Amino acid sequence: MATASMLCLLRRLPAQASPSAAWASCAHCCRRQKRLLPPPPGARRVHLSAHRDEAVVISGRKLARQIRQEARHEVEQWVAAGNRRPHLSVVLVGENPASHSYVLNKTKAAADVGISSETILKPSSITEEELLDLITRLNGDAKVDGLLVQLPLPEHIDERKVCNAVNPEKDVDGFHVVNVGRMCLDQYSMLPATPWGVWEIIKRTGIPTLGKNVVVAGRSKNVGMPIAMLLHTDGRHERPGGDATVTISHRYTPKEQLKKHTILADIVVAAAGIPNLITADMIKEGAAVIDVGINRVQDPVTAKPRLVGDVDFEGRHRSRLWQGQGDNMSRDRFETGLSFPITTSLEALHLDKQVPQRQVSKTLAESVHSNVVVC
Repeated sequence: MATASMLCLLRRLPAQASPSAAWASCAHCCRRQKRLLPPPPGARRVHLSAHRDEAVVISGRKLARQIRQEARHEVEQWVAAGNRRPHLSVVLVGENPASHSYVLNKTKAAADVGISSETILKPSSITEEELLDLITRLNGDAKVDGLLVQLPLPEHIDERKVCNAVNPEKDVDGFHVVNVGRMCLDQYSMLPATPWGVWEIIKRTGIPTLGKNVVVAGRSKNVGMPIAMLLHTDGRHERPGGDATVTISHRYTPKEQLKKHTILADIVVAAAGIPNLITADMIKEGAAVIDVGINRVQDPVTAKPRLVGDVDFEGRHRSRLWQGQGDNMSRDRFETGLSFPITTSLEALHLDKQVPQRQVSKTLAESVHSNVVVC
């Protein structure tokens, strides 16, 4: 969705290959599935057996900027036509530092594309009934086009009940059971930002999915499961899928068994929340690796906490994995694969689709912080 720093290494492209070349390498199958943007100017065909000594890197920052520019243009057109500026309401409960940081990034992304927003702060002592009453009021407010309740919530509040209380038409997180069901039926719906960010990375950088083997490490209902659904479903349906053969692993999958699957995979998406789960020896030459894991660990040198992903980027030299860096993030903070800018940009684009005639919602998904690596 995401953001961030993302990269894409395409199988057997020369190290100096441009994004146009990356697009050209899989243009045939992607056009067949009607899932790619038009070819960039000057796109050229590339022989897929060309020798490649190093990974090709496509900037995630540029992709995030592109998504935000699209959302900004749509909002400007919408407002210029005499319509009200789209508005996002975010409900933030408690004092979780990570949640406050995420919400700040989302509201900044919304402002960047011309969407107005508000953050409604509530103490962790709020009751479930009080929170549900607040959501009901926002659902009924005609001036609110998009609504999200930042997770996680305090333990005494049922998150599923809260997610289902949000009007599906205003559900920019895509967590309402109606939107989840529509996604599973290959129908158009609001998609969760991180899975949408991964999908946009794959689609816009031209990584082939038709008939390819994919491993998704992680089965969470908000990340791993939606990613698997998007990648394996039929490309001819209302909401086109990737037509890939998808294997899902989880916490009870032995690592030696996981390696048997990843070593055969053309695409590996790491979303398990386990530091260094995916190592260089588990990835075949030419595979694309997308790391969306976010884990807080203690730095062995500084003893300070830092964020890392699920992929072991320390072995990047022998595996040709590249470690990305999120926009406005320090290198330590974004060793994690999924960069934040893409996810937030897509969420903004989501909101863009929430206004009448669905014009406003790409920005929040653009903040997915993802590194795409082709080995």
